[in-house]
Amino acid sequence: MPSLADIIEDYINSLIAEGEGVAEIQRALLAEMFRCAPSQISYVITSRFSPEKGFIIESRRGGGGYIRLRRVNLEDEDIRQLIRDIGEYVSQQEAYGYLDRLRDEGFMDDRTYHVMRAALSRNVLLMALPSRDMIRANVLKAMLNACFSVEPEDEKGE
Repeated sequence: MPSLADIIEDYINSLIAEGEGVAEIQRALLAEMFRCAPSQISYVITSRFSPEKGFIIESRRGGGGYIRLRRVNLEDEDIRQLIRDIGEYVSQQEAYGYLDRLRDEGFMDDRTYHVMRAALSRNVLLMALPSRDMIRANVLKAMLNACFSVEPEDEKGE
């Protein structure tokens, strides 16, 4: 049985699909519709519609406020920027978000996706934070560089 967060996510995804990649929602109205606290809507938006998953989130506060979610699709040339966006540290959830996006947009097959997820798991990277997130970021960037044959910035000209 799907959780309330799953149901809310599915509903928001349907709005995005209807809006051809863009949806404007009012948090309070959605909370009323699903009979939950507005913070539950905020949780779903921040955890399931994040930039690493391919979304831009804009908001306007106040009585007539809204949250606008915009789906941004990757193009081949965007892979280098995605790798740069990873930064020095990445959590397991963020890493999985990048992989989900690459698979969902057809840049990665299921086998590669599952191999990379396994390699980035906290069950494999058995060390304390923040070292674990730093190692995970380096491993993720190295795998993406190898997978997409994108030369790392620091190895150019060698």
